Amino acid sequence: MDTLSDPKKSLSAAKPAAAKPAAIKPAPIKPAKPAKVTRDPEGTRARILAAATEEFARHGLGGARVERIAEVAGTNKRMLYYHVGNKESLYLAVLEGAYAHIRATERTLSLETLDPPAAIARLIHFTWQYFLDHPEFMALLNIENLHRAELLKTSDKVHAMHSPFVQMIADVLARGVATGIFRTGVDPVQLYISIAGQSYFYLSNVHTLSVIFGRDLLAEEAKAERLDHMVELILSSLRA
Repeated sequence: MDTLSDPKKSLSAAKPAAAKPAAIKPAPIKPAKPAKVTRDPEGTRARILAAATEEFARHGLGGARVERIAEVAGTNKRMLYYHVGNKESLYLAVLEGAYAHIRATERTLSLETLDPPAAIARLIHFTWQYFLDHPEFMALLNIENLHRAELLKTSDKVHAMHSPFVQMIADVLARGVATGIFRTGVDPVQLYISIAGQSYFYLSNVHTLSVIFGRDLLAEEAKAERLDHMVELILSSLRA
């Protein structure tokens, strides 16, 4: 006699066992490539000098801090000393850079292409505007004069960069004399000191002068009047 089997058990026995999923191996992690170090000594030096110019102009030679300069420049003291030397060397480099910038900019004035009075007027305009645009330059001049130019005396660059500038003014004066417009005997160095001095004194003392005379000497109208006055004064002194 046949024995009836349980259909559920039969189906269970006939069903093959489910296969276990294969283990997934994680992909190997490739080590990150080290960041490429960019060597830019000229860029580093330029950043250091820019930061140092601001620091010295604001705090003077004694109050300036190398740590702050290095931080602003995005470097460290060791690299700062490597690129420019100690604090005094850095300060001298800032001074030389400041003089080099104004002298190089003056060479772009093309004074030789203008008639003599226009050339002198352009130089006066430039000097006035340069002092307005670069108060740090006047601040550095003040600081170095307080120190009686002790560090500037050690520079082997400053005198050389000024000689062509003096000659440029001398050439303008000579052309003015040759055409009968200017008088003879004007020293180009004295002339430039007068031009710079008229701008420098006004701007370096503008706050006290404004209080004393009850005028806002930095108002646009006042500055325009000052510039016109300087041009007329200097040109009048040169006329034959």
